[in-house]
Amino acid sequence: MSGVAPYVLSAFTMSTVSHGNVGLWRHPRDRTAEYTDLRYWTELAVLLDRGGFDLLFIADAVGQLDVFGGDAAAALAHGVQTPVTDPLLAVSAMAAFTERLGFGITVSTTYESPYLLARKFSTLDHLTGGRIGWNIVTSLLDSAARNILRRDRQIPHDERYAMAEEFVDVTYKLWEGSWEADAVVRDCARGVYTDPARVHPIAHEGRYFSVPGAHLVEPSPQRTPVLFQAGTSPAGREFAARNAELVFASDPRPEVLRANIDDVRRRAAALGRRPDAIKFLTSVEIVVDSTDSAAHAKAGELAAHHDLEGGLVLLSALSGVDWSRYGVDRPIEQFDTDASRSILAAVDDADHRHRLTLRDYVGGLCGFGGELFVGSARTVADDLDAYAARTGVDGFNIAYHVTPGSFADVAEYLIPELRRRGRTGQHAGNTLRERLFAADSPLLPDDHPGARYRREKRIAPIP
Repeated sequence: MSGVAPYVLSAFTMSTVSHGNVGLWRHPRDRTAEYTDLRYWTELAVLLDRGGFDLLFIADAVGQLDVFGGDAAAALAHGVQTPVTDPLLAVSAMAAFTERLGFGITVSTTYESPYLLARKFSTLDHLTGGRIGWNIVTSLLDSAARNILRRDRQIPHDERYAMAEEFVDVTYKLWEGSWEADAVVRDCARGVYTDPARVHPIAHEGRYFSVPGAHLVEPSPQRTPVLFQAGTSPAGREFAARNAELVFASDPRPEVLRANIDDVRRRAAALGRRPDAIKFLTSVEIVVDSTDSAAHAKAGELAAHHDLEGGLVLLSALSGVDWSRYGVDRPIEQFDTDASRSILAAVDDADHRHRLTLRDYVGGLCGFGGELFVGSARTVADDLDAYAARTGVDGFNIAYHVTPGSFADVAEYLIPELRRRGRTGQHAGNTLRERLFAADSPLLPDDHPGARYRREKRIAPIP
């Protein structure tokens, strides 16, 4: 096919026993119970790198899922995002085993220090050769607020986004404005490693953060990691329009997904950014095999391991609503919470509310991973093309049912078909930003708000 753009293909996972694939940890071919073994991660990364994926995206949460039934017992028993380890720590090892694969890692602005986070991502940008991205989230679990902030409840939704705006401004100042491009001179004759005149304290004093000093790390290949964001509330869309380069946007209604994408692009243009400076990925589940019948048989076998109660545990945590006593075949009502404003967006639609039940929402393979596509490579590729044309997405965040099997199937069957259609194929360049955007530079584009803190390279030698 000519005149088509390659999709961004992301593998979606979490450093836990079960992410959105509730109950599938019991499947005999699933290896997620090995998530504490570094070899699990390096082998997965090699599979994705060789298989043609652009990105490994790792979600994260820093609190127990304790909304369902009022405690964490069900989450622990069903293995729903509990236990969970820090996703940052395996990245450098995965990078050492791969050549092109990018890594998008979730870290919350609500429970981290911008000064420390900037150092972590600059370090990873160095160690990965510029293949790191930051998924910016504001978090939603009350349990995290109790254990980290000593608060009974999380910070209100829109205030979390106000904090996030200042947080990212601090990191932009550290990454872009603190060290000049040629601050590190490595002058052996003079015995000078860094010219102190070219390293600047950022002197930030704001409502939420005070960071007077300079960044701790010398400039990395991308300086600022590729910036990811998920969340389609009005506050989330405004934050994405200003800051994000890659947005994870999902909604069970394709027309609403399209409208949300168009809205973010309009907001970005109003802020002086090129609308095409942002790419949009949506979460999907894929079951693919050599034929349609083989794929449907595989999907049926996977569905037999799905855990309905585990799905309710996850939905309760994400929505902030305890669904333990709500009938699974009763139409879902919308609730106003300070958790995720988008997870129950569909039930705010009167046309959907009267027919969407909890069993519909979390009772099968197609749930938290988004739209489900089942079939041969040709069938799934056709369906993905139609879905992209309808929604305007630039790629897919592919959730697994079992690992590594779900990703191995996509690499074996689907990606060769997408490659034949011109729908996959990594761009040249050494960094994640260059490859995702076919960019000439690894740095933030000039129209991004973070770029305004960038210091021009000085030409004069040190005295």
